[in-house]
Amino acid sequence: MFYKLIFQLGERLRNPSLRQWFSFLKQSEYWSIDELEAYQLQQLKELVSFAKAHSEYYKETLADIDVASFSSLEDIKQLPLLSKQDVLQHTEKIHTKHHFKKVFTATTSGSSGDPLVYQREESADSFNRASIFRGYSWYNVQPWERNGYFWGFDFSTVKRLKVRLLDALQNRFRVFDYKEKSFQKFVKKLQRAKYIHGYSSMIYQSAKLITEKKLPKPKNIKMVKGTSEKIYDSYKAEVKAAFGVPIISEYGAAETGIIAFECPYGNMHINMEGVIVEELNNQIVVTNLQMKTFPVIRYQLGDYIELASKNKKCACGKSHYILEEVTGRIGENVYGKKEIYPSLYFYYIFKNLAKKHNIKLTYQIIQKEKGILIFNLEENLTNTNEEKLRQEIHAYFADDIDYTICPNVTQSVGKQKTKSFISYLTK
Repeated sequence: MFYKLIFQLGERLRNPSLRQWFSFLKQSEYWSIDELEAYQLQQLKELVSFAKAHSEYYKETLADIDVASFSSLEDIKQLPLLSKQDVLQHTEKIHTKHHFKKVFTATTSGSSGDPLVYQREESADSFNRASIFRGYSWYNVQPWERNGYFWGFDFSTVKRLKVRLLDALQNRFRVFDYKEKSFQKFVKKLQRAKYIHGYSSMIYQSAKLITEKKLPKPKNIKMVKGTSEKIYDSYKAEVKAAFGVPIISEYGAAETGIIAFECPYGNMHINMEGVIVEELNNQIVVTNLQMKTFPVIRYQLGDYIELASKNKKCACGKSHYILEEVTGRIGENVYGKKEIYPSLYFYYIFKNLAKKHNIKLTYQIIQKEKGILIFNLEENLTNTNEEKLRQEIHAYFADDIDYTICPNVTQSVGKQKTKSFISYLTK
């Protein structure tokens, strides 16, 4: 098969250790929790020792740490936390002074602040790709199979040509706009696709258009993977109706690698061979166990999360701990007339509506003035459902917020990540 050969050739040139890592991950897939945690502890000790020896930043911050004495993963709490500000301020000092045979320059999206530019060695890059492909294997998907890609498309003509060339080599195609003629061409290509992936908001909008315009539904899709954005409950029925399979979640960040991947039984398994995940005050703290060029140890990623009980078992048979939910971004405040509230409140308002009343809404909240919010909803609301929404809003903000509910508002998608809360107030 042409695309398989192209993929394997590219893999050998760019990521020579990928196959080895993939083989390892398929073996460790069914390790017991004790085996997984023993591996994590071993990797943690190696990582901290390496960072202390080769990174100017960690030589200073970990000077008093005796990693050889670590006997359990609980000992990780002896290590200091690493904030996003630390990472941006000390980027050069965090990098290790060690010769790696092959490194790549990596950049974070910068969607929640300044972008981070750092070096990642081939082994860590290959491990991360292998982690993604292990997730694909749970759905019988090969990475070289025909696939539709939903990503930002705010490109110049020259960039579009370059993107089309790179996509063609990867047996990939993407939607560049939602104009009727070009979108119908995209849907036609979907008939031969085996999987689709990218921004969940774009996948959702495409699913809606396929249903609304009564376009032919793809029949061969094995996996729909949403990433980089929240997957609203309201997305799920639309995606299943259009593509025939549920939308699943991949969670990670450039600097941490893949953190969790959803299995066919609906649970997000933590990629324990690659990361240690801690939950501190409902906030995620991540240690990347595989990257040594730029050690990321106890990193405050900036998301609120909810970990499942360690006793929770998945029907798929994997022992990897489960990430119950990524509940929202940290650090965005809602300003009332008198008080300040966390934007996490919106998550609970709409979660309660779905859980208690089976009202699943796609929302975006805007704040331009203190004490005033605009609730933009894609769906129409019955009087009863609007009243239930008002009750939930009042439960969290009482009379400290005035607000307007705007139904039937379609979010603009495609150029950047869709945010559930946008504040125009000066931070």
